[in-house]
Amino acid sequence: MKVYEKVRHYLEENGLEHIRVAKKAGIPNLTFNAILDGKRTLYADDLRAICLALNVSPEMFVDST
Repeated sequence: MKVYEKVRHYLEENGLEHIRVAKKAGIPNLTFNAILDGKRTLYADDLRAICLALNVSPEMFVDST
């Protein structure tokens, strides 16, 4: 599973609204949705902002192998 898919799955699993997470992460909603749909690259800075908004570690979404 790709990183953006893991983020999307986490949001769905926890009942989190995309628009609220996007706002908290400081990422425009259209950009955030494009990331979660795999239509835009998920950059390290974006992942960091999303993880800060979710209060989780980036390692949760990145495979170490």
